[in-house]
Amino acid sequence: MTFLKTSFKTFAAVSVLAFAGSVFAADADINADNNDIALHGYDPVSYFTAGKPTEGSFEYTATYKNAIFKFSSEENRDAFRANPTKYAPQYGGYCAFGASVEKKFDGDPNAWKVVDGKLYLNLNKKVQNKWLTDVPGYISTANEAWPRIREISARELLEK
Repeated sequence: MTFLKTSFKTFAAVSVLAFAGSVFAADADINADNNDIALHGYDPVSYFTAGKPTEGSFEYTATYKNAIFKFSSEENRDAFRANPTKYAPQYGGYCAFGASVEKKFDGDPNAWKVVDGKLYLNLNKKVQNKWLTDVPGYISTANEAWPRIREISARELLEK
């Protein structure tokens, strides 16, 4: 795990700088842009109902943890409002692999997987391929790390 943390720091620095300007108006534990839009505007319910990411609309929105989630339909918005923890991405929409190494990297809505009824995002498809080599292990490690890092900004974590 030490090798992963060390080698991933260099990759992380470049990756975080790519999106640093767009982060963190919402709560520290939610990945949102400067306009408080979470999940890059994708509908979180669509991963469960359509089995794929679908862009949301400003016509259907809901607020959760001070972030704005967009939806592709009124039904999806209402389902989210009824049970946001069921549909909101794990680790606030940050990269699941990143959380496992105690970092907060942007989550790509197109690098996703639903595991045991929970939505996980990764930084990109390349990172997701690494994460897929041991999903249960990375989830376990991230679940242990998340309580320690959830309220710390991505920038602060990068400096550690």
